[in-house]
Amino acid sequence: MTRTLWRYYRRAMSIPVPVEDLDVVIGRYGPRPFLLTTGDDARPHATHVAVTVDGNRLHCAIGRRTARNAGARPLVSLVWPPIEAEGFSLIVDGAIEVDSDVAEARATIIATNAVLHRPAPVAETEPGACGSDCLEIRIPES
Repeated sequence: MTRTLWRYYRRAMSIPVPVEDLDVVIGRYGPRPFLLTTGDDARPHATHVAVTVDGNRLHCAIGRRTARNAGARPLVSLVWPPIEAEGFSLIVDGAIEVDSDVAEARATIIATNAVLHRPAPVAETEPGACGSDCLEIRIPES
């Protein structure tokens, strides 16, 4: 038996993800998101990281520039691209804690918000095309 975490309908473009269910959703997307920080010049800095999940805490190794950015501006985002064409991206916002600014620093991101997001669907033009565009994610009952 499973419980449905959420159900996506065609008009929705964003689905909130409960932070307590991140481990299951990240399990579907894999451990390799992009980490977005902000530089001194207010430009975004993207880097590819490998995360491990422990509840609402995501741990990863980061480079020197990312560590500097995170130390000065600790609000960050993680972005997983869609798994399939026209699918959902997973976006996780949080606050990052960095252990140092050395070349291979360890960081912990404390997730505060998560969402599955995709662009608005294109209007269907084929007669008789399915009017429902649903995505269900099921989590096993414990």
